[in-house]
Amino acid sequence: MFRIRKSGVVAALVSASVVFGWAGLATPAAAESYVPVSGAGSTWSQNAVDQWRRNVNQYGLTINFAGTGSSDGRQKFKDGNVDFAVSEIPYGITDQGTGIADPAPSRPFSYMPIVAGGTSFMYNLTSGGAPITNLRLSGDVVTKMFTGVITKWNDPLIKADNPSLTLPDRAVVPVVRSDGSGSTAQFTLWMATKYKSLWDSYCDKVGRNECGQTSFFPTTSGMVAQPNSQGVSGYVAQKANEGTITYVEYSYALKTGFPVAKVLNDAGYYVEPTASNVAVGLLGAKINQDKASTMYLTQELGGVYNNKDARAYPLSSYSYMIVPTTEQASFTAAKGGTLSAFANYFLCEGQQQAEVLGYSPLPVNLVKVGLEQVAKIPGADVTTINIAKCNNPTFSASGENTLAKNAPMPDPCDKKGAEQCTEGTGGAAATSTGGTVSETTGTVGTTGTTAAGGAMGVTMGTGPTQCDPDTGTCSSIKAVPVATTSMGWAATNWIILSVIIVLVLVVVVPPVLVTYAARKVRSS
Repeated sequence: MFRIRKSGVVAALVSASVVFGWAGLATPAAAESYVPVSGAGSTWSQNAVDQWRRNVNQYGLTINFAGTGSSDGRQKFKDGNVDFAVSEIPYGITDQGTGIADPAPSRPFSYMPIVAGGTSFMYNLTSGGAPITNLRLSGDVVTKMFTGVITKWNDPLIKADNPSLTLPDRAVVPVVRSDGSGSTAQFTLWMATKYKSLWDSYCDKVGRNECGQTSFFPTTSGMVAQPNSQGVSGYVAQKANEGTITYVEYSYALKTGFPVAKVLNDAGYYVEPTASNVAVGLLGAKINQDKASTMYLTQELGGVYNNKDARAYPLSSYSYMIVPTTEQASFTAAKGGTLSAFANYFLCEGQQQAEVLGYSPLPVNLVKVGLEQVAKIPGADVTTINIAKCNNPTFSASGENTLAKNAPMPDPCDKKGAEQCTEGTGGAAATSTGGTVSETTGTVGTTGTTAAGGAMGVTMGTGPTQCDPDTGTCSSIKAVPVATTSMGWAATNWIILSVIIVLVLVVVVPPVLVTYAARKVRSS
């Protein structure tokens, strides 16, 4: 008798869905032409890059990436040791703190916007045995905590930001990056711009004269230095390291289940680096649009720091992928075909996962110029590069940033001077009122049932914590196509449905008929 396993039917249906998957990448039948590519750099962007490269594995693309820090990534690209780099800061900037120059490489390249996000302040703090998850901090208070001016959590300045909290008499332990990093460069540029006298005074005290923006944080006693974003967030997340605070991409707080401080913006509201607040913050950024400039597509963030919108997160920025524009050394057109297909994917479909991963999707203007850079990569299949087919969640028919436009206003309790909100932040889905903890679904991600977990024993929500805390794999997250022109079904959808129906008819119906016929024979 003819038999077929259920797993065979499932495999056939999955194969059909893969064959008619994202149109911007080749089908598995053609995927044999792809060759592996390698990159290095930013750990600020690594959670997004790692998820995207896992996603494109099904299309036959092998993307290797080492999160070694922005400075190391830029150097490896310059030396020709990797095919691409990811960095928060461009070439050509001499580090003000160390005097180290960073000239551009001789190989031609382009900057490509990759993902936006907010540098957050993740912390580990309890009061009366219960975790504090709704901390608020003014910008000058943050700066004083990382420059040794504020050394205790119950300092009156922290108390002024948090009138509802009972703060512990515990030492503040800043955890900083030990390696050259874009995160450090972003954070120190913000301090050097907004709180110059505090930052200059600290730099002078530690032996660096007006260190300004630097990729290497100048340390002093009472601080802990750890390599990469995983290192600083992992240190803070250890139960024994209560009293610690670090600067790290928001994504890492979500992964580890820890809270972040809401930071006071220039409109007088304490805000969290959610996707929408970052999108609003970046409306204040100036983007270099001079195609003849060596800094084309890089950002100037002064307008972000001083954004007067009540929703704006003041430490918002975006990261760059540095891609070659000519064949040189080990970079071939075959590698370019792989790299361009990957870039085409993450600028469009991949941006749908940005928010749940702890980032903010790029707006249409940055995606548009990003796709222009994709076309410059040797070996790129320009026929697949089409912004009209780009399923990015921020697009609208008019081209405006819908994520920023629809961003909710902060709650009244987030206003400076008000009785502060009790909801938890970041990956900590618990409320905190200075010693009491109650369950909630958190301020990030989707609502759902709660379950005990996290290094602090905090109730976790089911939204952002779908990422495995050990591997970072977000297996339960699926990018849902977003129509940019019509809400109806496209021809491809009907083709997919037709193929599935045909497969069901061909694979499932015959054995059913055979079984039925056999029974009729036995009964007759």
